[in-house]
Amino acid sequence: MKLALIRRQFSATGGAELYLQRLLQALVAGGHEPHLFAESWSGLLEGVGLHAVSASADRSMRATRFADAVATELKKHSFDVIFSLERTHHQDVYRAGDGVHRVWLQRRHQFAQWWRRPFVCAGGFHRNMLKLEARTFDPVNTRHVIVNSEMVRQEILKHFQFPAHRIHLVRNGVDLDRYRGGQRNATRARFGIKPDDTLLLFVGSGWERKGLRFVLRALHQLKASGVKLLIVGKGQPPFAVPEGAIFTGPMSDVENAYAAADMLVFLPIYEPSSNVVAEALASDLPVITSSLNGASEMITPGRNGAIIPDPRDTNAVVEAIRFWILQRGLVEKLPKNELSLERNVEETLAVLELAAREKQR
Repeated sequence: MKLALIRRQFSATGGAELYLQRLLQALVAGGHEPHLFAESWSGLLEGVGLHAVSASADRSMRATRFADAVATELKKHSFDVIFSLERTHHQDVYRAGDGVHRVWLQRRHQFAQWWRRPFVCAGGFHRNMLKLEARTFDPVNTRHVIVNSEMVRQEILKHFQFPAHRIHLVRNGVDLDRYRGGQRNATRARFGIKPDDTLLLFVGSGWERKGLRFVLRALHQLKASGVKLLIVGKGQPPFAVPEGAIFTGPMSDVENAYAAADMLVFLPIYEPSSNVVAEALASDLPVITSSLNGASEMITPGRNGAIIPDPRDTNAVVEAIRFWILQRGLVEKLPKNELSLERNVEETLAVLELAAREKQR
């Protein structure tokens, strides 16, 4: 197959782009001809055609301008399948990895302080994103949609007239070898964590959406219990930080953070399906996450973690943490194949091949 893949910014070494990197590698190895359309990229991908797409505009119009520019560029070529990882005008397959923007705005409004609610969804950026999203989920413009959680599938069906049989669930995958090889003792010593300390882990930036403030509230209640929290991500939070919180900044060796920890606590107000849950499960850690995270579908309460219906419920979060302190080392492991990147790539390829066959009819 000759395929066009669309991603606005691509890094061949970035963790968030590992999915696309592995997919491109699999396409090349399978004798396919992939072409990447991007505004910018880093790293060279042998066997992949690179197409620069210029989309100069302010933030409010940047996504729309990129979609316009991609549409113009695609007209110069012919492809068996057009696979977009961005909200664009026309594609055979769209991967809804960012979920549904309309639902994200609803969650922001729901969880914002009362005085901020009139402002959280205002502005041209959100208006333009909603228009672009509506166009993307129009079944005339998109033949198939890949989602990474059942939660996102249901959101699409609720808000758009898209045929259910054309939505395909392909759960995220991770590099299993990487998350099996972390160094526990050396990493705990590196951050001053004692062998008998309970270490919680939070991984991610964009802390409003990912619910760091709720994790810190739970840590505050647990401060007398010898519990520490390792926070891996960019920046400093705009809220009070209790004793026991350790900010590492970004970690290129994040697998060591998982190895050092006793559990992942991640309480987003909206996540289509966070990779950190799969990474923690691959590292044999229990996961405490919110029901607003599509990756919670991989959690069986009491066996490999806990699901918190409302991330603001600090007492429920603390109770779950205390449960898993007592259950240390007794987490039930998921079959590794369910978490693998290879499974993820195979299932993605199956949808792309289906789309290609349909275009040939």
